[in-house]
Amino acid sequence: MILLDYRDKRPIYEQMVEKLERLIASGGLEQGSKMPSVRSLAVDLAVNPNTVQRAYTLLEQEGYLYTISGRGSFVAPEQEWRDGQMSRMLEEWVTLTRKARDAGLSQDVLQEQLWAVYSRSGPEESGAGGDMEN
Repeated sequence: MILLDYRDKRPIYEQMVEKLERLIASGGLEQGSKMPSVRSLAVDLAVNPNTVQRAYTLLEQEGYLYTISGRGSFVAPEQEWRDGQMSRMLEEWVTLTRKARDAGLSQDVLQEQLWAVYSRSGPEESGAGGDMEN
């Protein structure tokens, strides 16, 4: 399912979140499909179950997964995680705008910062279709 890089400086749960997000966004994990249990994924990846639980919790907060008590975790419908992505981008833009305003930056600098946020997420992830060129 996923490969972890134990030499990576990022925590294991962050690597798991990133890789599972990519799998879900690429269709590698289908909407509505059941995720492995925390315990079984922890065994497969040779990590602590708390690490897997932390990753699953973050993925649920971001809208990629949903949990049914007693049944497990499932891949959320695409619209839910796309909405989460847009919400996070908007939050980041608001934060950048406030910082820019407090620093006295111009409208041009604000537009550059927006482009930087957009570029990090990629047009295919933001739903913009990639037609915004410099």
